[in-house]
Amino acid sequence: MASYVVPIFLLLAVLAGCGALGGHGPMQEINPPAPTAFDRAQVRRGQVLASLGDCSSCHTTRNGPPYAGGVPVPTPFGTIYGTNITPEPQTGIGRWSEAAFRRALREGIARNGSHLYPAFPYDHFTHLTDDDIAALYAFVMTRDPVQAKPPPNRLMFPLQFRPLVAGWNMLYLHEGPVTQPSSQNAELSRGAYLVDALAHCGACHSPRNALGAEQKDAYLAGGEAEGWHATALNPKSPSPVPWTVEALTAYLQSGMVADHAITAGPMEDVVHNLSHADPADLRAMAEYIVSRMGPPDGERQAREAAARKKAAQDSLAAVQPSSPAPPTDEEALALGGVVYANSCAECHDLGRQFSSDTALRLPLAIALHLPDPRNLIHIIRHGIQPPEGQPGRWMPPFEGSLTDQQLAALVVWLRRQGTDAPPWKDVLKTVKDTGDAP
Repeated sequence: MASYVVPIFLLLAVLAGCGALGGHGPMQEINPPAPTAFDRAQVRRGQVLASLGDCSSCHTTRNGPPYAGGVPVPTPFGTIYGTNITPEPQTGIGRWSEAAFRRALREGIARNGSHLYPAFPYDHFTHLTDDDIAALYAFVMTRDPVQAKPPPNRLMFPLQFRPLVAGWNMLYLHEGPVTQPSSQNAELSRGAYLVDALAHCGACHSPRNALGAEQKDAYLAGGEAEGWHATALNPKSPSPVPWTVEALTAYLQSGMVADHAITAGPMEDVVHNLSHADPADLRAMAEYIVSRMGPPDGERQAREAAARKKAAQDSLAAVQPSSPAPPTDEEALALGGVVYANSCAECHDLGRQFSSDTALRLPLAIALHLPDPRNLIHIIRHGIQPPEGQPGRWMPPFEGSLTDQQLAALVVWLRRQGTDAPPWKDVLKTVKDTGDAP
């Protein structure tokens, strides 16, 4: 990063100076409105919209007061902490008018006139309708006020200088409605609005450039989320079993569907929030995303056929790989097969039914088919647990049970036995790097 940090900051500084010519002053404070000032139906609608927007993931710490902020959001430029959006007047947004709230969502400008960092996805929220913003405002302003100030952001110099964001906005903030599909299908149009504006799916599922902006020419082509790979949701989808509207709708609502892996990593919180959304909205989102993926081409059809054939074997060890093992991988493959037999086969070789206590056959698991092994390493290392106090599928963590060499060998073996894809490179290094990450 060091090679382009200085030019980037110089460019932002120049653009920020130009952007400052327009200026963004503070907006007048108000007295915190009483909860009874808002229509109950509007508040309820705002609650549903907040679930679609996954607002709690960035504004509610685990076991903390709802929407009181403090959640660390890692970025390539440092850590930003989610703000307090309860109606508390000193540390929250209790003195924000609806107009100030609307400006924050549309322009990324706080009530006091300071720039918000685009880790807050106002480049998506800018497309929200006035009615949806009003409903969201009614919802947050009727939460319990909590006096809580998040920790200071930890950003590389000189990004603490917020006016630099004005330069970023000049380059990448495009206000206005979502571009709708040419189809007159109302459900597809609704899905496009929800995916691009409120649910801001591209914030994770699109790649970003050196300035941290989404690459619009690679929309939903796969991105990054908290050290995980966020999969492509376009024709490059790596899912071994192509998604249907019905399957994706059920997945967004519950996190589990036949022939697909259950949610893991950052997507767990997303699906937990989506489970409270309107089912019709989830179907609209699914219809739009599946339309972006398009009908499965020959490559995707072949991948599905191969995955199902492997999954139909009595055990993963019985699969005959389609090509010889690289000589450099022979030792790791031997060790990985032993680790699988001792730690994984008891559940994964049995296959999964909705009422069973067994697990998905791994050739159907998307983590084996991704461009790199990080997601698979995270899942093996940390397991999968439902939200605290709630029922759900569970996978034990193997951190501490497997050495780095054993974990790397298992990952190498799973990739070879479960897919026809080329082997991942430098798996042991990736295991060590992910283990060292904060």
